[in-house]
Amino acid sequence: MIHQLNVRLPAVAYSDTHAWKRAASVHLGVQEQRIEHIRLLRRSLDARQKKIYVNLRLEVFVDEPFIEKRQDETAYRAVLSAKSVIIIGAGPAGLFAALRLLEAGIKPIILERGKDVRERRRDLAAINKLHRVNPNSNYCFGEGGAGTYSDGKLYTRSDKRGNIIDVLLRFVEFGADTSILVDAHPHIGTNKLPKIIQSMRDKILTLGGEIHFNTCVTELVLHSGKLQGIIAEAVDHSGNFTGITTQYSAEAYILATGHSSRDIFRLLHKHQIAIEPKSFAVGVRVEHPQSLIDRIQYHCNTDKEIEDVRQYLPAASYSLVTQSFDRGVYSFCMCPGGIIAPCATQPYQVVTNGWSPSKRNNPYANSGIVVSVEPDDLRDYQSHGVFAGIALQENLEYTAWRSGGQSQAAPAQRLTDFVLGQFSATLPACSYQPGITSNMLSELLPLNIGKRLQQGFIDFGRKMHGYLTSDAVVVGFETRTSSPVRIPRNEKMQHIDILNLYPCAEGAGYAGGIVSAAIDGRKAAEAIIQLLV
Repeated sequence: MIHQLNVRLPAVAYSDTHAWKRAASVHLGVQEQRIEHIRLLRRSLDARQKKIYVNLRLEVFVDEPFIEKRQDETAYRAVLSAKSVIIIGAGPAGLFAALRLLEAGIKPIILERGKDVRERRRDLAAINKLHRVNPNSNYCFGEGGAGTYSDGKLYTRSDKRGNIIDVLLRFVEFGADTSILVDAHPHIGTNKLPKIIQSMRDKILTLGGEIHFNTCVTELVLHSGKLQGIIAEAVDHSGNFTGITTQYSAEAYILATGHSSRDIFRLLHKHQIAIEPKSFAVGVRVEHPQSLIDRIQYHCNTDKEIEDVRQYLPAASYSLVTQSFDRGVYSFCMCPGGIIAPCATQPYQVVTNGWSPSKRNNPYANSGIVVSVEPDDLRDYQSHGVFAGIALQENLEYTAWRSGGQSQAAPAQRLTDFVLGQFSATLPACSYQPGITSNMLSELLPLNIGKRLQQGFIDFGRKMHGYLTSDAVVVGFETRTSSPVRIPRNEKMQHIDILNLYPCAEGAGYAGGIVSAAIDGRKAAEAIIQLLV
């Protein structure tokens, strides 16, 4: 007989299958030897009290052998001579849209301004070590999009945003660990994502799809309210335009360019294709010793207790939110055991983000701490019209670059000094490889953002005792949390002006992370399939 049950055990049993079996035996009133197999369906930690528990959803096989059900392979179809759809951008939305089109027998043609994952690594090394920014190959642009080298968190948990399990199964199909199907906060890891992305690429190419790297869309061919084609220019190894252009045409076009493709927003605006402002968030990235976050979250009093807990629990994370002067202040993309990364897309910018390897075993914990920005907060940028939010982002990024020494070094301040408005004579060690320089961040930020962040950190210090410490460092600035522009579409996923253009995911303002972007890309593909098949 097969039973499903919920079990609550001390955290030491987080991965202890023998403890699971003992608990199932007691719960079901059967001898342990009658339990032939236990399958983990769901796992989450409860660390709200001093004693930490793990909540498990188990499938228990009693007097019945367990037969591993092989996951049915997705039925992709060869598409070499099929109808085609052009996808602009090879991030999660673009790749998952392409895979969905393959299922329907439609040929995806992906145009990606950046490089493939292997070549992209060299440009990431250059920005970290040489402070050299390739404008078309960096942490934001390139195969896999921003998510490839930005931690690999699989955040979205609401089925209202589409079939999450389907997306997670696709990741497993292409090489992700099956633990992402059961953990409450699944995470692939920046070190593992590139290989998964490459497997997706191989599948697309093997079946007759196309992927063109170093190919940046620069112009639209419009006629009678319809997109007739797009013109793309080849980009050289350094990210410079070569003057070599190609026109591509297809039945439909999926726009999946991500939140940092500001040139695409301006291209649409030039052609009077509707875009509109939306709320977003900006702020800083804060980094603590991971041992401190472990101590706070796992209620440890000594280093020995932390060491013992970490034998069976992952690096601790946190999620914080408060209201500060009528605006939300919250943690964003929290990276346990992680690294702060330089995510500029132009040489005169400094942009921060964070990532973690799959083991989350680096000595620091970092998180974006950001303030919600509404259109009313952008009065100083009203002359920029629909691009007011982008103007704020660009101003902060340029200010950080200039104050950090006109390099990829980032302005920084001890957390306690930032809250008190004091200069930091010294700075703690930091994972940000290009380096940090002491600056008065509160003077570099707009007053309404700086004050809200300061109050937010005070509130967070009350919620997590020990969080507000001089051992933490605040690094500027976190500006790319989401797009400040939305590309409007109708209920059929079509742009309201250009009906064969399908804007989707983060760049269009409809997603916020790997999973939600993948879901939205699939939805765009499905809308096209309904018309073409």
